[in-house]
Amino acid sequence: MTKLIIDTDPGIDDAMAIFYAAAAADIELLGLTTIFGNVTTEIATRNALRLLEAADLAEVPVAAGAKAPLKLPPFPPSSEVHGDEGFGDIPAATPAGKAVDEDAADFLIRMAREHKGELVVCPIGPLTNIAVAMERDAEFVHNVKSIVIMGGSLEEGGNITKFAEANIYHDPHAADVVMTAGEKVTLVGLDVTHRILCTPEDFTQIAANSPELGGMLQDMSHFYLAFYLKVAGLEGCSLHDPAAVIACTHPEHFETRSLAMKVICEGEEIGATVAAPDSGRKPVNVCMKVAADTVKALFLKRLALLP
Repeated sequence: MTKLIIDTDPGIDDAMAIFYAAAAADIELLGLTTIFGNVTTEIATRNALRLLEAADLAEVPVAAGAKAPLKLPPFPPSSEVHGDEGFGDIPAATPAGKAVDEDAADFLIRMAREHKGELVVCPIGPLTNIAVAMERDAEFVHNVKSIVIMGGSLEEGGNITKFAEANIYHDPHAADVVMTAGEKVTLVGLDVTHRILCTPEDFTQIAANSPELGGMLQDMSHFYLAFYLKVAGLEGCSLHDPAAVIACTHPEHFETRSLAMKVICEGEEIGATVAAPDSGRKPVNVCMKVAADTVKALFLKRLALLP
């Protein structure tokens, strides 16, 4: 059983990842921490609570995180990708629950201490909360089992600029801090997530197998799929965030390369994740290949267990 915290900016593919975790018998979801990115941190917190309540996991704590990058000014949310409220055309709704009093970084630090050597942290948004936790507590990286990140790209190029993947781009300074954490870090980036495509037919299957939560994902998907078709000409969306959650429990489906990495923090290439062999940093694990059909099949199989 993997003890997991997902650091999230829900977000349509975040919802897909969180519902996967809710359905996975091999995951104990210990909490969600929230961050800006697809939406503001306030909307991310509301959406995280809403997703947990929909999945009958209202007892799982949510801790609100940073509202802006470490050094850069705030970015506007990615409303053209995920809609103004984060869930495509689905309107806002107020959850019954509230976030805990702790902020995200303190929650992560405490949970890493309480579950020393067992906690897997899976950031699927910008890495500000993780960097703050590292800066507040020198033992944080030592205490976690691993940090499995949806973000970055070594050979694939970017998806928000020519060079940068969106989660890294939205706080490159934080991402660069996290790249110093060495072998505890695995990057599940565009080199693998671009290989896994979830089609309109897949969302129809998800809704047929799971009318309540799968139907909610299908309702969200229309906006998301329209964006992919318009911008990339794709008849489907990349399985970004769910792939990272799956990598937490099924690393055997991913082939990694061990490389010291840094993040470019200025200029035209800001947000690019690049190899830094002469940096003196310890290597991180960069996913370069994926058993795409296997990962997608596992995603669809687990979602079919939802109500």
